[in-house]
Amino acid sequence: MSEENNGLSRWRGPLDARNVGRVEGTKNRVTQNIRKAYQDLVEGNLDNMSQWIGHIANENPKEAMELMIKLSEFVIPKLARTELTGANGDDVFKNVTFQFGPDVNSDQRNQDTLPPSNIEDLD
Repeated sequence: MSEENNGLSRWRGPLDARNVGRVEGTKNRVTQNIRKAYQDLVEGNLDNMSQWIGHIANENPKEAMELMIKLSEFVIPKLARTELTGANGDDVFKNVTFQFGPDVNSDQRNQDTLPPSNIEDLD
C-alpha cells in the first residue's frame, strides 16, 4: 500500500458527525445520579440525624463532636494551604524585620520611653 492511501484509510467522516464523547468538564451521568440520590437521602433524614447525634452525645459527647466535624467537611470546604513565593521561588518574607522598640528587660532603654514616675494608681 502506498503512503498516499494510508491517510485515506484512516478517515472517519466529518468532525461534526463523530461521536466524540462527553464535553470536557461535563460530569458523568452516573456520578450525578449517585450524588443526587445521596443528597436526597441526607435531606430526607436531617431531623433523624439531629436525633442520632443527640443520642450519641448522651453517651459520648466527644464522639458526637468528632462526627459533627466530619460531617461539616461535606458542607464547609476546607481552606487550602497557600504558599507565597516571589520570583524564581524566592522567599517573599526573607527581608522582613519587625522593630518593636527597646527590650523591656534591657537596662539601656531610653528614659523617655518609660512612663513618668509621678503617675498615681487609679485603683
